[in-house]
Amino acid sequence: MQSGALYHYFPSKDAIVREVITSYLEELKTRYDSAAPRRLDARARLRAIVEVSLRTAEESPHATIVYQNELANLRDLPEYQHTKKLADEVQQIWLETIDDGKRAGVFRGDIPSKVFHRFIRDAVWLSIKWRHPDDAYTSEDLARDCMSIFLDGFAA
Repeated sequence: MQSGALYHYFPSKDAIVREVITSYLEELKTRYDSAAPRRLDARARLRAIVEVSLRTAEESPHATIVYQNELANLRDLPEYQHTKKLADEVQQIWLETIDDGKRAGVFRGDIPSKVFHRFIRDAVWLSIKWRHPDDAYTSEDLARDCMSIFLDGFAA
């Protein structure tokens, strides 16, 4: 592909970024809906969300980084309303799972759901910056350890 050829298909860099992020979020939401249905208990659902997130980041590292780095700067632009809606729906899946776990007594009630969500989400999503797909430490290992640290603690 020649330099500038993408502009034959997209009117701007912004449109390319929007397409990358929107496609990424649509795929992520579909995977969450499939792997973490509401009928699962909250702990199993949260584990499924963590596993899907790690697998998606591993399979689409560039889209993951574009999403992490660019969405906050663009989400308030009018042309990003659909993308913002998708990002909110993805976040809502996490928050509903956390809130369901609190109501069921499996997750602590003294930590605000949004705070817990941000901590675990950032731990999961930012792992793309240090963990590589060819590491002996697999995404399944990371999902297990993430759940253990966040739900069981790190103290001996």
